[in-house]
Amino acid sequence: MAEGVYRKIYHARLRGQLSYRASFLLDCLAQALAQGGELVVILVLFNRVSALGGFSVDEVLLVYAFAGTAFGLADLFAGQLDKLPAMIRTGTFDVLLLRPLGTLPQLMSSELPLKRLGRVLAGLVVLGYALAHNGVVWTPWSVALLAVTPVAGAVIFGGVWVVACSVCFWLVDGRELANTVTYGSSTFTSYPISVYSGWLRRLMAFVVPGAFVAYYPALALLDKADPLGAPGWLGWVGPVVAALVAALAGVVWKFAVRRYRGTGS
Repeated sequence: MAEGVYRKIYHARLRGQLSYRASFLLDCLAQALAQGGELVVILVLFNRVSALGGFSVDEVLLVYAFAGTAFGLADLFAGQLDKLPAMIRTGTFDVLLLRPLGTLPQLMSSELPLKRLGRVLAGLVVLGYALAHNGVVWTPWSVALLAVTPVAGAVIFGGVWVVACSVCFWLVDGRELANTVTYGSSTFTSYPISVYSGWLRRLMAFVVPGAFVAYYPALALLDKADPLGAPGWLGWVGPVVAALVAALAGVVWKFAVRRYRGTGS
């Protein structure tokens, strides 16, 4: 029953946004240009250096493309969580509790901003370029890895989004803190983790498992040894990591909602 409700909600959202096609296309273009801003930074860097963390420019673009596509997909379905602090502060989150549906699916389906597809399309264009210039050896396994990696990365980003926004149930106005984790992890995963050092790499690569979004899958697809010495099989476990992150995010969300008491506003 719930699946039918959400399908109707998404269908209504799609029809509403596609009613204004010119606006939709311009919004998509703006999102694609925003995504391209990070690409410009990478290209400027390679005007000064020939390699970054042991990666050539085309190899870095593969990492960037995986990360950008995955984050675009996550932003499409989980970006609505940014509204949570305002809903808690104004008390409108209580409305979700009165309905016989899960609070997290209700919040995630409250909007479906198709304009964010522009980020996905920009990532896919760069992905096509990177694949054509990196000499990838195509096998059934590499094709499967290519198809699964953006989806697994989107689930990891989505799980991080849920956990980060759950903090708002205690901090109320914790949007900036949540954004630091979500958008910060997007920037982190756009580069090989070998360019980072110390605690930041360990935190963002393994505690926030950003290394499994793009870095390790890119190494596996390139058949390239990790400059940091990690085993090659890490490039194939992204879906497993994504499932674990999604499960953990569900537990954290339920724990946070059960302790929600409202702000009294």
